[in-house]
Amino acid sequence: MPRELIAIAPRTPALRTYQDEPLRPGEIRVRTEFGAPKHGTELHLYRGDSPFGDSHYDPALRLFVPGPAPSAAFPRPLGNMAVGRVIEVGPGVEGVEIGERVAGYGPLRETQRWVWGAPGAYPGVRKMPPDMSWKAAVCLDPATVALGGLRDGHVRIGDRVAVFGLGAIGLMAVQLARLAGAAFIAAIDPLARRRAVAAAARGGLAADIVLDPTEVDVGLELRKATGGLGVDVALETSGSARALQQAIRAAAFGGTVVVTAWYSEITGGLDLGREAHFNRPTLVFTRAESEPHRDHPRWDNRRLADAAWEILAAGRLDCEDVVQPVVPFEQSVEAYREIDEHPEKCVKLGVQFI
Repeated sequence: MPRELIAIAPRTPALRTYQDEPLRPGEIRVRTEFGAPKHGTELHLYRGDSPFGDSHYDPALRLFVPGPAPSAAFPRPLGNMAVGRVIEVGPGVEGVEIGERVAGYGPLRETQRWVWGAPGAYPGVRKMPPDMSWKAAVCLDPATVALGGLRDGHVRIGDRVAVFGLGAIGLMAVQLARLAGAAFIAAIDPLARRRAVAAAARGGLAADIVLDPTEVDVGLELRKATGGLGVDVALETSGSARALQQAIRAAAFGGTVVVTAWYSEITGGLDLGREAHFNRPTLVFTRAESEPHRDHPRWDNRRLADAAWEILAAGRLDCEDVVQPVVPFEQSVEAYREIDEHPEKCVKLGVQFI
């Protein structure tokens, strides 16, 4: 029987077997070759410290109200993106054949059962061009989130940009900011492995300066690097209150701070009575998955994901060093614990099934 990686309780990953169900009309079955988890949102759910632990979001009221969401329950699947080969097609499926390589959102399991070709479906299952790497495909989610943050932050040609947090979303934001025409890009993270990736991105996509916030006063350093002005747009992708504080300090007078991360409750490190009060930045909260988008109806979730996929499929982003380490599926339990307990050892975990 096929196996999948799940959390049986908070911070308790395990492998278990499952039964593949028959395909329904419009579905395909895929044998997974590679996959990757999501290190931000997914880890909050894995740890049991997300807002969904004791409440759920009411879309009509647009408020969190008491009572946990079903998605907060354990056991729960782990994983975010998957790449594989089609091994079965259901009734009514057109446009894809057995043996073709596809990618989509899915857990870390040995097979995927996906809906194929639903009009307007988000995020959709996508055929991969022959020369597209699996690492680029599993970066669709972070690239989509980063692209949404850059669009909501109105990054323009010639802007000075700082990216705080160099997980996969932050690293995609650094590269996309360059594609958007940013003239100066700073990349900030306390983890040396992640700073190295930002500094070494190929194709002219590397950051101009990388900083360790545990070693320097980032806000001050970025003032010095920009002639005392600060950056036009600062993207905070880490979920750290101290990083958000530094992003505010780094922003130019009237600049924009894009709050991209999904935060837990802030208990320290953020002081809105300092630079925020005097420099009056605009704080923009961005969430790629939420509808309507700020550019509704022209832009929605599907268009954002399509745009990110086109950039990735064309090889315009360097994802090779973003996905590291890569481990066999048999080692995924230990590897998943590592990304939670020792984030300094990885950037974005990749899992190999073949």
